[in-house]
Amino acid sequence: MVSIDVRGAYVDFPIFDAKSRSLKKQVLGKVGSKIATSAKVPIIEALQDITLSLGEGDRVALVGHNGAGKSTLLRLLSGIYEPTRGSARIFGRVAPVFDLGVGLDPEVSGYENITIRGLFLGMTRKQMQKRFDDIAEFTELGDYLSMPLRTYSAGMRVRLAVGVVTAIDPEILILDEGLGSIDAAFLAKARQRLVDLAQRSGILVFASHVDDLLRELCTTAIWMDEGRMRMHGPLEETLAAYKGQAPHDNNNREPVDAAGGKPF
Repeated sequence: MVSIDVRGAYVDFPIFDAKSRSLKKQVLGKVGSKIATSAKVPIIEALQDITLSLGEGDRVALVGHNGAGKSTLLRLLSGIYEPTRGSARIFGRVAPVFDLGVGLDPEVSGYENITIRGLFLGMTRKQMQKRFDDIAEFTELGDYLSMPLRTYSAGMRVRLAVGVVTAIDPEILILDEGLGSIDAAFLAKARQRLVDLAQRSGILVFASHVDDLLRELCTTAIWMDEGRMRMHGPLEETLAAYKGQAPHDNNNREPVDAAGGKPF
């Protein structure tokens, strides 16, 4: 059974400058006749006190302003970042999709890139080879799939990347908002594939500024603000609170946290 369990997690990033990196400064920096042992390095608390439990069937949107901590939380949930304090336990095969271009090699063919990208996302070589025809039909790249990726236009690369991403079978799918910023015409074509992908995944966490896409893929939402979970509850209520608007429904229910309690 796939699951994500995060308890009181913090993610801190120390900021080193030339002064704090200097060994001479740290060794010779003295107060009277004593060596200073408490050299201070600025710390950015990217995430603060994150507690979250997700299980099979959860479809969670991440909303918040740029710099609110969404991408950092995605990386924590993917196992890419370890918590500085607290704990994060992830059970299941994670497919993190943060950048459509990651894992693509400009010197090899489209077919070879399909395999490489699939391996990066946790699939096997045979599984990706079985998907060649489906990806070829969706991308409409034809003979270009046998040519090096460096011969592709930017739009053709996006088609290939989206074709691969939407062909995988993830247990835990972590999507960053870059997927929602692709060309509108192509996104319309890819929309059903995205819906099917979300339905195939055990757990989906999707960060995006495209509300309509969030509504199609997600049922609940987390509002991130300054590295904290400001709110976790039903999608429409959380979006409304984030945007400072009234909910779309007329129930006027108070947003709840993951355990069914009050807002954060």
